[in-house]
Amino acid sequence: MKAQPTRYAKSGDVHVAYQKFGRGKLNLVIVPGWISNLDCCWDHPSSVAWLERFGEYASVVMFDKRGTGLSDRGKGMPGMDERMDDIRAVMDHAGVEDAALFGLSEGGTLAALFAASHPDRSRALVLQGSLARFEQWIKDQAAFDAFLGYVRDFWGTGAGYLRYAPSMAGDADYQAWWARRERAGASPSAVVDLMNLNRQISIAEILPAVQCPTLVIHRSSDMIVDVEGGRELARSIPNAEMLELSGDDHLPWVGDDLEMISDRIEEFLTGTKPAPAIDRTLATVLFTDIVGSTEHATRMGDEAWGNLLQRYDSLVDAELARFRGVKVKSLGDGHLATFDGPARAVYAALALAERAVKLGFEIRSGVHTGEVRMSKNDVSGLAVHIAARVMSEAGPCECIVSRTVRDLAAGSDLGFEECGQKLLKGVSEPIHTYKAYRS
Repeated sequence: MKAQPTRYAKSGDVHVAYQKFGRGKLNLVIVPGWISNLDCCWDHPSSVAWLERFGEYASVVMFDKRGTGLSDRGKGMPGMDERMDDIRAVMDHAGVEDAALFGLSEGGTLAALFAASHPDRSRALVLQGSLARFEQWIKDQAAFDAFLGYVRDFWGTGAGYLRYAPSMAGDADYQAWWARRERAGASPSAVVDLMNLNRQISIAEILPAVQCPTLVIHRSSDMIVDVEGGRELARSIPNAEMLELSGDDHLPWVGDDLEMISDRIEEFLTGTKPAPAIDRTLATVLFTDIVGSTEHATRMGDEAWGNLLQRYDSLVDAELARFRGVKVKSLGDGHLATFDGPARAVYAALALAERAVKLGFEIRSGVHTGEVRMSKNDVSGLAVHIAARVMSEAGPCECIVSRTVRDLAAGSDLGFEECGQKLLKGVSEPIHTYKAYRS
């Protein structure tokens, strides 16, 4: 198979490069590792053979994440919200309503988060060589410094290929291809920025919200991502299957077990049962509350206060639309809303606080991300309860968030000031809380 035409999907202000190939009925989206280049995928026989196998039974869409490969660099490093938007934009542009997701290495964190957040578009999930926490990839500061040293001194030479594909040792052609892939994937400074973003991300707490059938594949001596990364994914995702194999290759297109792994993936994907009716999903929950509303009503009188609240409600609707939130309901002097990305929820909360001050009063807000149960006119579940309790810790004009929100908002221009662990009413375990602000 030859290199495929590259197309571009618009995601916000960024063009995301993708390619589509294959003749199967199953839709499959490949979410690449931390760097990639679409054209380079077709420059080595091992990678080509791996892709061709998918194309035998699936219609495949693969893309370069923003900031890498053929996609736009954008302004600053993207957050997880924007990265999920990129997947959705690519699927929309390619005419793919729903698909199985294959997440490779660091791309598995994004694929799992997308599957949890968009269960209606996620038919199945395959994670290979992936992780739940950054330390399963680079375990400590010394290892991180060593990686930065490689980027500074050797990036673009392909010298690091032996850690990704030990079975290709001594293959000069493979090293030369890997060197081209490094150079075409990202510049040294972009690599450093990407890794500083990646080290902030943890998806461990959202894994129980993944609903689709999931297969986790990991080699026990993987030299890039510790096998514990795959094991935690399999333990935490409900009913996930774990295929743990001997070997130390990280890349999926090399190794003596390549054919067996490809067979297992095909069997898993083509045997996937129809998607169940969706009533649970991962969502970011925002609660807001007006501070001292009774005092305001007493001072202003019911009619004047009611008119002011109507103006505020209109502003709430506008800000929710701006940040893609869904208003679940009004709560007297507060609101409950859900978002498909944590950073957007925090931006909305901070914007509403500014709007409220201009109207002459203050609000508090709380944000948490977790699994919720959707009904026609309401949302329920522990995540909703936690968001409400987190809000109760906020002072005037403050937005308090959980650690899950902080972790998933990595890469945004938000800052978070630690407030410590709080034992919240009705929640069995202490919750780490943070005050959010624009950095």
